[in-house]
Formats: sequence, structure tokens, C-alpha cells
Amino acid sequence: MKRYGLHAVLCAAFMLGASVYAADTVRPEVGKPLQEAQSLMKSGKYKEAQAKVSEADAAPNKTAAESLLVTRMRAAVASAGGDTASANQAYESLLSSGKVTGKDALTMEQAIAVNLYKEKDYAKAATWAQRYFKDGGTDPAMRTVLLQSYYLGNDCGSVSKMLAGAEDRKATEEELQILANCYQRQKDTGGYVGAIEKLVMYYPKKDYWVDLLSHVQRKPGFASDRLGIHVYRLRMAIGMTLDTNDYMEMAQLALQAGVPAEAKKIVDKGYEVKALGTGAQAERQGRLRDLINKSLADSQKNRAKDEADAMASKDGNDLVKVGLNYVYEGKADKGLSLIEQGIKRGGLKRPEDAKLLYGEALLEARQNTRAVTVFREVKGTDGTADVARLWILEVRA
Repeated sequence: MKRYGLHAVLCAAFMLGASVYAADTVRPEVGKPLQEAQSLMKSGKYKEAQAKVSEADAAPNKTAAESLLVTRMRAAVASAGGDTASANQAYESLLSSGKVTGKDALTMEQAIAVNLYKEKDYAKAATWAQRYFKDGGTDPAMRTVLLQSYYLGNDCGSVSKMLAGAEDRKATEEELQILANCYQRQKDTGGYVGAIEKLVMYYPKKDYWVDLLSHVQRKPGFASDRLGIHVYRLRMAIGMTLDTNDYMEMAQLALQAGVPAEAKKIVDKGYEVKALGTGAQAERQGRLRDLINKSLADSQKNRAKDEADAMASKDGNDLVKVGLNYVYEGKADKGLSLIEQGIKRGGLKRPEDAKLLYGEALLEARQNTRAVTVFREVKGTDGTADVARLWILEVRA
């Protein structure tokens, strides 16, 4: 803002240059002190320059043109000297005279908005910034002035309107941060989460993801026990760091869900990154690994029978489970087909969970477009739909 304020001051000062003081249009008793004021302003002697402006203003019987030039010079000196209140008063007088139009008017409107912003009169700063754009101003820096004026004036509704359509126009990271902070000030959780979702979509930093996941998990009614494995899958996909306990818990959840193929992938990853297999708990971790390997071997040994039983079942629960194991074993085509058949057959204990699992299996098979389509169909108020929406954000990000 300091850079921008200086720019506006210089524009105003040069706009009011010496060329306006032609001898044939201004009498000496007005023109001479104005020229002296300009010289003093260039030397940084603003108090003395303003005194010369007052001297010119005191001349009797000034013409309309002379009065206009005096006001112009008063604005330039006040602006250059940092007297924003006097500068704005002069600018407003000039604008209301109807004699200033086009680029000159825009420069003055710009200067007034910036000065008011610096004085922390954010409501008026926003009004003048709006007028600047309405009159045809295009300086992108003024968009920041307007947005910051809304934000610092606690006008979150206007901030939101300014940033509406971020799906079509990629808002800057700073703009979305302002929007999020604005909603947070108003304790509007829905608005805040929406802003963080946009930050995740366009600027997928881990800090934003941590914040978003935390908010979703804290929502009333979120089935944390049942959806824990899904949150872990998201954390892995996002690239968030998992510690030893995370790998152990995630592997056990996958095993309890009847998907030892996924549990093996999790444990193997834990050993690969040295989160497992070292320290005082290494023996316990080894026992879990052995248990998972045995469970996977038993699952594969009995797979033909389990698949036949699932195909013969009246409901699709076991088809989904068998299909998941195939997907995590790398046999995506067969596994996805079984999951889809299970969902179509119905009779599922938790139909929305099954769709969520199907979407995750599609991601595992790198079929992202189909996965997004499935995630969009997930409903429910227990957190299932929220997790599905986060997966869509992860894919898009």
C-alpha cells in the first residue's frame, strides 16, 4: 500500500504540472504564487508551498479557471506532503466542480480511495474504489484496495460477492485467505470451510488440507470410528505425514474391514519409510505384519469359494468386499466389476459407504474421472458425503 500510495501521489502531482499556468489565462497575483508553490513542493518544502497556495487563493475576484487551478495545486501539495485529509477535500471539490473528467478524474478517485484506506476509513475507501471502477478505472491494484477495504471493514458479504465465481475466475491465494479469515471472524463455519475448500482446490498446501480435514471430522454426527479408514486414505493420497501409530491403526482398520490386501500395502509402506520396524515397538509391529500376511494368504486361498458365495448371496455386501481385495491386489478390472455388481444387487448394510469404497477403488485403479462421478452420488449426513467431497477436491487439486 505504501508503494501504491506513492504512485497515486506522484500521478496527482504531475497531473497538476506547470503547463497549466500560462500567462494569458492566469493573472500574476494568482499564477506567480502557484508557480512558487510548485517549486517549493518539488524541493520538499510542503508547508511553505501550501502557504503560497493560500496566497494565490486570497487574490480577489478570481475567475472560475483560476479557482480551479488553485484547488488543483492545493491537492497536489497536500498529497505530496502527506496531508491526506486536505488532499481529499481538494480532490472532492475538483470532482464536484464538473470540470475534471476522464483520466484526471480517475486519478483523483484513485488517490481519494487510497488516502481513505491509509486513514482506516474503510467504508468510504470502498465507496470511492467502487466509483473508480464504475467510471472505467482498470488498475488491478485498486481491486486489492477494494477487497482489503471490505475485509478490514468487516464487510464479509461484499468480500464474498467480489470473489464469487472463483470456479470460473481463479482467485488469488491471498484473496481466498481474506475470504476465509472474514468468515472466521463472523463465526460462519460453512462459509469458512467453503473458502478453505477453494484454497485446497487451487493451492493444495498441506496446511489447508489439515485445517479442512479437522473441520470435517469435528462436524456433529461425523462417524469417526467407521470413517477413520477413509480419512487415513485421504491423508495418504494428499501426502500428509503419517507416524508409527497412524500406520499401525490404518493397517488394523483395513484388516478389520476384511481387506488384508490393503492392510499389506499400508504396512509395507510403513516399513519402507522407516515408520515401522524400528524402536521399542518393532517386535509388535512385526507380529502385525505377520498377521496381515497370513490373513492375505488365507484370503487368496479361499478366494474362489468366497467369490462363489458372494455371487450366490442375496445381497451385495460380500461382492464389494471381495472386489476390494482384487483391486488392492492389482486386479482392478475384476475387482471393480464385482464391486459394481454388489452395489447394483443392493441389500447393503450401508449403501453410501459402499459407493464411497467404490470411488476409492476407482482411484486406486487410476480411473479418476469415473471416481469423481461416483463420489458425487454419495449422500448422507454422517460424514460419508463430506469425505466424498474431499476426495473430489483431492482429484481436482
